[in-house]
Amino acid sequence: MSSPFTLVDWRDRMAALFAAVRAEQDPATGHALWREGRADLFAHHPDSPLREQPELRERGLSYWPYDPALRFEVRLAEAGPDATGPDELGVDTGDDGGTTLRRVGRVDLPGLGSLDVWRLHQYGGGLFVPLRDGTSGVPGDDGASSYGGGRYLVDTAKGAHLGVADGTLTIDLNFAYHPSCRYDPRWRCPLAPPGNRLEARVEAGEQY
Repeated sequence: MSSPFTLVDWRDRMAALFAAVRAEQDPATGHALWREGRADLFAHHPDSPLREQPELRERGLSYWPYDPALRFEVRLAEAGPDATGPDELGVDTGDDGGTTLRRVGRVDLPGLGSLDVWRLHQYGGGLFVPLRDGTSGVPGDDGASSYGGGRYLVDTAKGAHLGVADGTLTIDLNFAYHPSCRYDPRWRCPLAPPGNRLEARVEAGEQY
């Protein structure tokens, strides 16, 4: 049964899973570990967002195959005068009240475009990088898509990142994952603002 203590356990386990992934020298091995750990948590934990979806708990989450070309070590750059939208956004987070996203810069992904990097002002003060791309709500030739509201790449307030040090972020699009609100309407999730949208189809990470 879900409780305040089980929610703490869920967040601790997810943060520990990302820590174990960061400790792996081979990114593909880390990705397999991440998938396995998420499968176990989503299937069995009392705070799983799939707790009301037994068929999906049994079947498991779906992913595109790992693509090493979609892993980047990128430096945080200034957003610049051509940044899209305001530098500060208020976000409704449901029962948690709300938080403010403040843009702190951007990261450039070769051949794909750039993504804004945000700081969560109230909610732990972490860095946050959501993603919306050409797969968001749009099936490909194989019928696969991702959640129309987008996915997450970095959420350091919850320990969900692959490396942040000296102004450099590890962005691996294979680890793009859906926010909990994709599965359970109890959750309210910050979605991808205009500066976090790529035109290309990022066929990597979690599928819808």
